Amino acid sequence: MATATESYASRFLPHPKTVAIVGCPFRGGQSREGVDHGPIRLVQAGLPEQLAELGWTVNYDGHHQFEEIDEKNDPPIGKMKNPRLVSRVCEAVAKVVGDHAKHGQLPLTLGGDHSLAMGTISGTLSHYPDACVIWVDAHADINTPETTGSGNIHGMPVSFLLGLGPKVSEFAWVRPLLQPHRLVYIGLRDVDAGEKRILKENGIKAFSMHEVDKWGIGRVVEMALDHVNPKRDLPVHLSFDVDALDPSVAPSTGTPVRGGLTFREGHYICEAVYETGCLVALDIMEVNPSLGTGEDAVKQTVAVGCSLARSALGETLL
Repeated sequence: MATATESYASRFLPHPKTVAIVGCPFRGGQSREGVDHGPIRLVQAGLPEQLAELGWTVNYDGHHQFEEIDEKNDPPIGKMKNPRLVSRVCEAVAKVVGDHAKHGQLPLTLGGDHSLAMGTISGTLSHYPDACVIWVDAHADINTPETTGSGNIHGMPVSFLLGLGPKVSEFAWVRPLLQPHRLVYIGLRDVDAGEKRILKENGIKAFSMHEVDKWGIGRVVEMALDHVNPKRDLPVHLSFDVDALDPSVAPSTGTPVRGGLTFREGHYICEAVYETGCLVALDIMEVNPSLGTGEDAVKQTVAVGCSLARSALGETLL
């Protein structure tokens, strides 16, 4: 294992640094089985111990327990599938993440599907209302209940956080605190037509794989930070969907798309965000041990999820 560095002091977290692991074994925002086992595998792989070796005080007391809602009692609202279940879980996650943030801890949320970010980012913004969001993903996840084709809410969390689309009473708890200029994407390569329109209409900055190819990951991360956090003085919430990585790097995920970030590009993003000293919350999402080409693929993806978290929390190559 590489080493940790103390040269980048946190601007927002008290010393000694504490990371609170929020395990979210949840799959209600999409239809594929298995993503609810991702957090369990990440913990079983030794992630809490690995973070402790990096000098963090680790607060972890088991996986979050979610209220079960029978699907018969959770019919669609418009096109949205499992809306009540997703809403209640995300609201609970928002309270947990917000509470950790208020106590000076860095919440590390292990998903689960990416609908959970509606909760994690809401929790961050409840304590850090000026926080900016770096969303690393193959997908924009900014469909509204009107533009969605699938009805899966893991493709919609950003629209709720921004207050876009029609008002849905079940999600009234989501306060639209995220400002478009405080959001930046890295790694996009599978964006719906409606999402492209939403991004353009709202002036949201996005760096697709085309820009990564053109500029290189170092320049892209610098431009992304310059956009959302030009003075490097605002809190940062990093939400990382492992499908941002190429399927050859992270095969066990629900919606893999070829042509993604390399192993080093994904880790560079995490390292560079840590170096700002501004990171206050981290999501590692969409590890699905039920998918891939066998146990080796699962182990590879779980190992990558752990190493991304370590890189975002201070692990260095030298």
